[in-house]
Amino acid sequence: MGEQGTRGARGARGTRQPGTAAARDGGSTLTAEIQRVLARVDAHAARVDGAQDDAGVPDAAPAVAGPGTAPLDALAACFGLTPFERDLVLLTAAHELEPTTAARCAAACGDRERAYPTFSLALAALEEPHWSALTPVAPLRRWRIVELDDETRLTTSRLRLDERILHFLLDSPYLDARLHGQLRRVPVPDALPPSYDMAANRVAAGWTTGTSPDAPPLAQLTGGDLRSRADIAAAAAARSGLGLYAMAAEDVPTDPAERDRLARLWQREAILLPAALLVEAGELDRDQRSATESFLSGAAVPLVVSSEDPLRSERPHGARVTVPRLDEEEQLGVWTAAFEDVADLRASELRSLVAQFQLPPHVIRSAAAAVRRDLPHEDELDAAELAWRAGLDEARIGMDELGRRIEPQAGWHDLVLHDRQTSVLREIVAHVRQRPTVHQEWGFAGTLRRGLGVTALFAGGSGTGKTLAAEVMAKELGLDLFIVDLSQVVSKYIGETEKNLRRVFDAAERGGALLLFDEADALFGKRSEVKDSHDRYANLEVSYLLMRMEAYRGLAILTTNMKKALDNAFLRRIRFVVDFPFPAEHERAEIWRRVLPPQAPVKDIDPELLAQLTVAGGSIRNIALSGAFLAAEEGDRLQMRHMLAAARTEYLKLERSLTPGEVRGWV
Repeated sequence: MGEQGTRGARGARGTRQPGTAAARDGGSTLTAEIQRVLARVDAHAARVDGAQDDAGVPDAAPAVAGPGTAPLDALAACFGLTPFERDLVLLTAAHELEPTTAARCAAACGDRERAYPTFSLALAALEEPHWSALTPVAPLRRWRIVELDDETRLTTSRLRLDERILHFLLDSPYLDARLHGQLRRVPVPDALPPSYDMAANRVAAGWTTGTSPDAPPLAQLTGGDLRSRADIAAAAAARSGLGLYAMAAEDVPTDPAERDRLARLWQREAILLPAALLVEAGELDRDQRSATESFLSGAAVPLVVSSEDPLRSERPHGARVTVPRLDEEEQLGVWTAAFEDVADLRASELRSLVAQFQLPPHVIRSAAAAVRRDLPHEDELDAAELAWRAGLDEARIGMDELGRRIEPQAGWHDLVLHDRQTSVLREIVAHVRQRPTVHQEWGFAGTLRRGLGVTALFAGGSGTGKTLAAEVMAKELGLDLFIVDLSQVVSKYIGETEKNLRRVFDAAERGGALLLFDEADALFGKRSEVKDSHDRYANLEVSYLLMRMEAYRGLAILTTNMKKALDNAFLRRIRFVVDFPFPAEHERAEIWRRVLPPQAPVKDIDPELLAQLTVAGGSIRNIALSGAFLAAEEGDRLQMRHMLAAARTEYLKLERSLTPGEVRGWV
């Protein structure tokens, strides 16, 4: 449709809406126009019957154009209809609205069987006829304004006015029924943060300026989440005088003919409504990507493509707009507006929520709605605690499929560590908890700018308490513990590891989680002297992980038992390094004391003797639990013999053998 389609979109914005005075008298005006066209048909019928010659046909007065209706004029302007094509539309409308039209058409054709409008009748009866109006590329057929019952009989087949066009002429606009199920209306948000507002202006500007004179009125909207992109696009459309409809890129037909029909149908709708289209592109296979690109490149009406990443294509995809990250003040403004009617929520508590959670505006409003719903029914939690819990619930969405989430239960009393390690762990907690004060109130975020993320490396053998320590810290901070197994994230395909890591961090950026990257050896073990391209990409993967950890707003922890394999350059980029040594005998005894519940029925259990087993805390917990099950199965109290049997099973798993010294004095 090209330039004509763009003009049409602008012209259709000026059409009158139902309920106006013009709309109320539109029906009678349309009737006058129809009668003018039927007068031409009657005059042709008179000539056919020979009742009077051309000089006697009283057609001067009827031929004077009556006042046109706004929808009819808009239709003609939008699609570039000639006066002949405009009158042909009126003739087909007459067949639906004027009962005498069939008989008058039959009389004009001289054939009772052809009691309907045809191209042949139009060419003979209407003013300024031209054959080009019949061609498939002319507006009437290209945009399916009129349709032929039988395309093999071009001039004699019945012409029907498309139902959507008929309702448009009668000032009853609606989305074409053939698009139902594929498209949905996108509501305009009540308000947007300032940075989102600027992004909406850029999208609207991209429709009019484009990247070149021949570029389609298309803008790309990337980053953020799906709903935020839709809100920005809807605001941009509203500022351009348009509505907004959305469809999934997966619904674009791969068959060229079907895709062309959809494109023409939508472009016609975009002009009639008027509206813009939001195409939401996710993970697409090759055929679907090609189909989507073809659909986009042929756009002649305002369109915006929404995707997580920019589309990579040789074809022009218009202006590119990235959903901006809301700064602290914008976040605070959104939280404050969402919770303005929630009592007992202080400014300091709102700032704590802003420091922890990076949620889109619509999610913050959802969290506020949950607090308002639950607050009257909660006796134990105040508004601040409910808001924190709502933030956690919203932040969890999208994360569970990327790793393992643990709601922490362990406290400081469950940890058996040297005071040196414990003090470092508490210092890490302080760094996370006091971020709003240090970064914002004291201004360190402005002077340091980069590397503000809290990063830690937990180094030690299996079962020495690394994961338990992370759980304790998560509980202290009121967060979930989210464990990502790096051995499952690392891919042999170049670029896939970074893609997987990005998905994890992007989801975690919403807040509400302490990130623990377990089995970091899977990544750091690949760090080596660069001998080929694979070594270079392996090193890039490590650098990418550390870069994202440094930029992460929360706490990100790596665990490894290969600390010596790391070079000093990497260690300098990690803020805290905590060593988890193998527990000494007195520490193992303390772990045994804490792992046995007070209510467990025990007999002659001696933690000092059990501490002779040279196993770490994780194995101690396994042995204690297995021994308890053996005792319960016997219906007896938990005794040393049960622990001995459980220890043998654990040692088999560890591929070790019990030594006489480890069980000395047990029996």
